[in-house]
Amino acid sequence: MTQKIIKYIWMVFAAGLLGFVLFVWAVSGNFLGLFGELPDFKELENPQSELASELYSSDGVLLGNYFRENRSPVAYTDLSPNLVNALIATEDIRFNDHSGIDFLSMGRVLFKSIILQQGAGGGSTLSQQTAKNLFKTRNLESQGILSRIPGLRMLIIKTKEWIVAAKLEKSYTKEEILTLYLNTSEFGSNAYGIKTAAKTFFNKEPIDLNIQESATLVGLFKAPSYYSPVFNPDNSLRRRNTVLGQMEKYEYLTETEYDSLSKLPIELDYRVGNQNQGLATYFREVIKADLIKWSKENLKSDGTPYDLFGDGLRIYTTIDSRMQQYAEEAVDEHMRELQKKFEKEMGTRAPWIDSDGRVIPDFLETAVKRTDAYRNLVKRYGAGADSIDIKLNEKKKMKVFSWEKGEIDTLMSTMDSMSHYKKHLQTGFVSMDPHTGHIKAWVGGINHKYFKFDHVKQSKRQPGSTFKAFVYAAAIENGYSPCYTVVDQPVEINTPGQPTWSPNNADGKFSYEKMTIRLAMAQSINSVTAFMMKKLGPKVVVETAHRLGITSDLEEVPALSLGTSDVSVYEMVGAMGTFVNKGEHITPFYIDRIEDKNGNLLQQFTPKKKPAMSEEHAYLMVYMLRGGFEESRGTSQGVSWTIRGDGNELAGKTGTTQNASDGWYIGMSKDLVSGAWVGGDDRAIHFRSWVSGQGGQTARPIWVKFMAKVYADQSLGYTKGPFPRPERPLSIEIDCDKYELENSRFTDFDYDQKKNDF
Repeated sequence: MTQKIIKYIWMVFAAGLLGFVLFVWAVSGNFLGLFGELPDFKELENPQSELASELYSSDGVLLGNYFRENRSPVAYTDLSPNLVNALIATEDIRFNDHSGIDFLSMGRVLFKSIILQQGAGGGSTLSQQTAKNLFKTRNLESQGILSRIPGLRMLIIKTKEWIVAAKLEKSYTKEEILTLYLNTSEFGSNAYGIKTAAKTFFNKEPIDLNIQESATLVGLFKAPSYYSPVFNPDNSLRRRNTVLGQMEKYEYLTETEYDSLSKLPIELDYRVGNQNQGLATYFREVIKADLIKWSKENLKSDGTPYDLFGDGLRIYTTIDSRMQQYAEEAVDEHMRELQKKFEKEMGTRAPWIDSDGRVIPDFLETAVKRTDAYRNLVKRYGAGADSIDIKLNEKKKMKVFSWEKGEIDTLMSTMDSMSHYKKHLQTGFVSMDPHTGHIKAWVGGINHKYFKFDHVKQSKRQPGSTFKAFVYAAAIENGYSPCYTVVDQPVEINTPGQPTWSPNNADGKFSYEKMTIRLAMAQSINSVTAFMMKKLGPKVVVETAHRLGITSDLEEVPALSLGTSDVSVYEMVGAMGTFVNKGEHITPFYIDRIEDKNGNLLQQFTPKKKPAMSEEHAYLMVYMLRGGFEESRGTSQGVSWTIRGDGNELAGKTGTTQNASDGWYIGMSKDLVSGAWVGGDDRAIHFRSWVSGQGGQTARPIWVKFMAKVYADQSLGYTKGPFPRPERPLSIEIDCDKYELENSRFTDFDYDQKKNDF
């Protein structure tokens, strides 16, 4: 009888073993499509997981990521030994001894969980967990028909993970598998992979994690949300100490070390990666559109387009992280104070005013109709419904931006928040190396989280008097010398079918004095610019501006000479850079190269160059623009000697539109051309006083602060000095004391002689 029982047991065991082998074989081959596909050999050799594409500055600083899952890979050598020890002690102590499947652990789980009905934890090895992370073995896409059976489904999943784990062990070293696991795991807080997790929770690289930080991160594997040190700190502390206990149990820590470390609090430096934080937030959003376009237009070896959000591209930009920091500091320092001045001048009155200084009625009611919030309410309730006004004025909890207190938790309605935000002045600032076209710094606004619109490239506004540079460039190209003289007096230009145009000067007065065009440009005299426009004609000025780098449409009218056609800061800086670059225009660019996740070069970008004017004419325009610093009452005379001194030559031009809706400044050194714009998001929002709102007060200080910081940082290599002169002698005299009017080819002065006789 006993022999029969033993024989029966052996038969059952053999049948079970054979059945299990057949089951494993059926699963591995997806027999009749019943079990779902397993990754093929190529997938095992080259496992794919979504990797964030990384954006770098020219000096190697990570500016930001583009991702669906925020993940950046690291190598084993980049991992802290503390992290490796904590992981093995907690998740798989026999990791270095098994071949993907830990039969001792499986036996423990089987005996305690099934026979004794006790919780015994999971029996998955790190290799199995890596298989699960890499190949999504538990997703519906990888399941077959039999996976619909609840009990059988988990057995199939586990079997697949055993098979894949065993294959991974054959394809990879233990170090590689451990690294794959850490690179593919989720840690919560939008952090995927150990590199992102270390940065998110502790602002460190993985190699720098200490014992307690490593234990905290390893503790997250059990349940990222439940053990989050941010949202469930008590749970996280207990779990961290459990991990430390495992490390002490397996002699990675002494008892003394455990006792001291387990008493420490968790100290975080929590920084969730998003596009509203870090350097160059506006730039990162602008360049994203270019990168998406590039990804669609370029194909991988398998014929599919690149995926910016999953292929782990490495994008190297021309931005210098140090200069970007200085630009952001300059904007922050100035705009914070300018906003105070703006609010003081406004007092209790709204800043949206018409040309007569009166508050515009229903301004907010009109503006709100351009918002998504309004359009969504119209879809919900129908146009004209009373519910729309009720909802727009319904107060709710929200966070709002402020200069003084940062983010404010408050109760506001949609209309309240619109009123709050419309009262803030905005800005755009960009700096470029005119000799290479490289954009070195880009600040598109005052706070990307609350004001998304970029004011460097996306926004276009009237440039005011900064546009006069193109009028005088046309004059220089047509033979006029910087010493050519014109009388400051009223000028009338008649255009068929249009009213006579006769501009006033900024102060509403005319001096009736004779002055050189260099002095007139330095003092930004409108009448002299209008006189030159009358001489040249709008068509010539438009052609000149476009050739020098302005890409926006320009209206061929006399008023264009005072900057009435909208342009962007981006194109103004690029065009003005042509003067400093000896007459060669370089389209400003900001992507240096793109590499794949393995560092293979996909594309090296080169600047677009074209000759735009002669070297002599370009130098003469630099000399003209230096007048703002060097001529009496020049609009750049107030610039600090911190940047003007030590033999430095600088050039620049202010710009202010009617009613001071837009303030501009374009500043130039021998190495950098930078531009700033300041104004309200709506043209009706501006200072009541034209003096307070002029570009010399609103925009120029940003450039001054930026240049002072750049010159102070010797590591950048930007030095003071003169603009280089052409090697060939100038064909005209620029020393106006030697310049003789009777030798000029121009004698047909068609201005009023009532106060001048020459």
